[in-house]
Amino acid sequence: MKKVKFGIIGTNFISDWFCEAAEASGAAQCVCVYSRTEETGRAFAEKHGIPHYVTDYASMLDGSVCDIDAVYVASPHFCHMEQSVQAMQAKKHVLVEKPAALNFEQFACMWATAEDNGVVLAEAMRPIFDPALELIKAQLPKLGTIRQSFIDYSQYSSRYDKFLAGTVLNAFKPELSNAAIMDIGVYCFAVAEYLFGEPKDITAKSVFLHNGFEACGTAIADYGDHLCQIRYSKVVQSQNVSTIEGEKGTLYFEAVSKPRNIYIVYRDGRREDLPFTPAENNMVYEIRAFARMIAEEEPDDAALKHTLAVVRMMDASRRSSGVLFPNEQKRKYPVYGVE
Repeated sequence: MKKVKFGIIGTNFISDWFCEAAEASGAAQCVCVYSRTEETGRAFAEKHGIPHYVTDYASMLDGSVCDIDAVYVASPHFCHMEQSVQAMQAKKHVLVEKPAALNFEQFACMWATAEDNGVVLAEAMRPIFDPALELIKAQLPKLGTIRQSFIDYSQYSSRYDKFLAGTVLNAFKPELSNAAIMDIGVYCFAVAEYLFGEPKDITAKSVFLHNGFEACGTAIADYGDHLCQIRYSKVVQSQNVSTIEGEKGTLYFEAVSKPRNIYIVYRDGRREDLPFTPAENNMVYEIRAFARMIAEEEPDDAALKHTLAVVRMMDASRRSSGVLFPNEQKRKYPVYGVE
């Protein structure tokens, strides 16, 4: 399979991981990086052996600097839709970091743009492409009727200490459409939707910092005979163990973004460990899947429908807890479950 030649937007740590995974995947190569500043772009390119860097996004898309097949969008959340649409209108495939869009309307627009231009669009949601999550889903019948689940991702941000000291970095600025639900809560919603589908209803509450940034939140997804509690935080550190509790037993796993240490404890006390060796960098799975879609000229509609459902779930949660971004204060959220 021909390697996908990527242009990268963003020089944060997630882009570092992507470059490492692209090389490890054997399915992609990074040939250009776009950064607003020449110094940052040059340093990132040299670090990863990328032959080209640009400070003008249009020049990466028009082929004047180098030839690319796809764009990996790892810019701030509020830029995702605009930059993805620009790339797709230039006939480039797009792999966009989570969250793919700020809301349902944005992602629907992105999907329509992909179809109009005959290109592949996918969200870089690591666990959804990770075989570990497929393994977990395959075990659910062993649990009997599922009654409760608890999906947790609480990670103390490396930038929070500076916030406490009075320096507000971009990661804690709500005016940039940042919030705990968008940064890490999205993983929890994605895993819940993959395992259980869309719920009947969602209610949520959040805790906000003095500048209006959502620091942590809890959502209850109602599946009728099953309640799923989704909990996330950027200001506390938990053990990040998630559970799925059925009438016959409980399944445990760690780390929703990179599932591992998977086992079941049955009602009679028996424990079943599920052998699984996680990839060192599980971004390799999304890159390989994306490359296959391009090679086969067949977008993964199931993955796109999953992303759309997750965005809809997050819209409902944000409506319930009051997590709104600029230009959303007057936005009329649809009734949950109604497109």
